[in-house]
Amino acid sequence: MTLESPETSGFPVATSRAVPPSGRRPGRNRVPEVTAYFWTIKVLCATVGATAVHLLNQKAGLGLTAVSVLMTALLAVVLAAQFRSTEYRAGVYWPTVALVGTVGTLAGDNLVDATGATPETTSSVFVVALAIVFVVWYRREGTLSIHSIDTTRRESFYWLAVLFAFALGTAAGDLVSERLHLGHWLSAVLFGLAIAAVGLAHFQLDLDLVWSFWTVYVLTRPLGASVGDYLSRPSGDGGLELGTVVTGALFSMVIVGLVVYLAATRVDVTDVTDPEHDRRHVA
Repeated sequence: MTLESPETSGFPVATSRAVPPSGRRPGRNRVPEVTAYFWTIKVLCATVGATAVHLLNQKAGLGLTAVSVLMTALLAVVLAAQFRSTEYRAGVYWPTVALVGTVGTLAGDNLVDATGATPETTSSVFVVALAIVFVVWYRREGTLSIHSIDTTRRESFYWLAVLFAFALGTAAGDLVSERLHLGHWLSAVLFGLAIAAVGLAHFQLDLDLVWSFWTVYVLTRPLGASVGDYLSRPSGDGGLELGTVVTGALFSMVIVGLVVYLAATRVDVTDVTDPEHDRRHVA
């Protein structure tokens, strides 16, 4: 039976786990420990995803539909590899995040292209979609803990949540950009301050850990996209004129370097068979 632990500031965790239908008892977590490395790569993935869509859609002239088909096909390949793994592997997990994020971004773009929906509408749609994932996930598993993504079903819910979190982050970024007209740099500052406010609310005011984590997860997408736009866009558009190719390449190199380091050191690997884990870690 899966229970909630009062020792984790309201964060539901799996304190004892039922044996899955396959008969295999849950083992190692399939997602990494949430550390500074996690958030750094997450922001960089958001930047690379946004610049990749822009590059392929506009610079390469593939069009939104072709880019969507290409990225969805690539995502299917890396997801298959991720689901075959019985534990977290940095070299598989992070390419999956990058492509899930890219497809999530494209989901928002396609919704706008097909229906002409406003940022308010797309934000509302993805808020509802993400909420449905959380409700079903919790009803089926009794926990939303990212420290217990140790079965195929839990991992499926996790990746659905990641997909809609990226889509919601895209819509929220568009909403702020269109309504406030802050420009890329000030938008990045705004989202950075919002993330800091969530962190402060969690550590100082005991804001629930689940909602703290996923709120920051949503906000890091527009933060990364704003940084990418600031670096890549022309000076007349408020950017530094590095271009999408240079910006994407630089950020991709940093991601690869960090992923290689994590794969070699395994400093972000967690073991959910350790009963003390959830009392020692947050997020």
